[in-house]
Amino acid sequence: MNIIDGKQVSAAVKERIRAEIERDGLDIGLAVIIVGNDPASRVYVNNKKKACEVCSIKSYEYALPEDTTQEQLLELIDTLNASPNVNGILCQLPLPKHLDEKAVIEAISPLKDVDAFNAVNVGRIMIGDYAFLPCTPAGVMELIHSTGTEVSGKECVVIGRSNIVGKPMAMLLLHENGTVTVCHSRTKDLAEVCRRADILVSAVGKAGFVTADMVKDGAVVIDVGMNRNADGKLCGDVDFDEVAPKCSYITPVPGGVGPMTIAMLMQNTLKAKRLQIQDEQ
Repeated sequence: MNIIDGKQVSAAVKERIRAEIERDGLDIGLAVIIVGNDPASRVYVNNKKKACEVCSIKSYEYALPEDTTQEQLLELIDTLNASPNVNGILCQLPLPKHLDEKAVIEAISPLKDVDAFNAVNVGRIMIGDYAFLPCTPAGVMELIHSTGTEVSGKECVVIGRSNIVGKPMAMLLLHENGTVTVCHSRTKDLAEVCRRADILVSAVGKAGFVTADMVKDGAVVIDVGMNRNADGKLCGDVDFDEVAPKCSYITPVPGGVGPMTIAMLMQNTLKAKRLQIQDEQ
């Protein structure tokens, strides 16, 4: 069993991005909008800022009060869409209840949508003609590649069907010729389906959900879950101690997929800059 070190892989990705930006003398800006004071969102935003520093990307933060109106938020997005200094725009979710998340996502220009949540970018992922990939699934693919595992021809099982992770994850595995099954709360014989997987990706958000009897010997297991167990300790969807001995490769939580998500956001921001330069030519 080998543990996939997400910190190490993400550091290599960020170093590659920094070297490219400095080599080509690119001036890149990422705008991050945070509404209200959700503590988890604040941690994510601070981590994104740190990653920008490492990669030589300018970070612009827009911290708005909890009672910001839909109109005020959309007005800010319009301004950032038009700003030549801003190459990527990210609105930290979840938003306060009175705001319409869908309208906010759709307001961000597809060319600056570095989260790849806009319907235009989602549609492009579906047909395999995409500029940006959602950061978490892209990070998962990077981790799988780091092991030297060939996806082509493998049985791949994704647990979870969210728009942010599960569905795009299935598409990316499919684009690399994996045979993909997506499982969810209505799946019959879930354990049996999971046991077929050469590559198992869990994004269900339940601590200890994946147990050893659900995992085939020698499988690559990627744990996207970020949960707290009964003791308040950070853990994934996978019962790590029980499952790890059966795997050829497994990601830990923390230190697995988490660092990759932010590294891929940096990669999308660089890609956005390149596309905007092309667009101007």
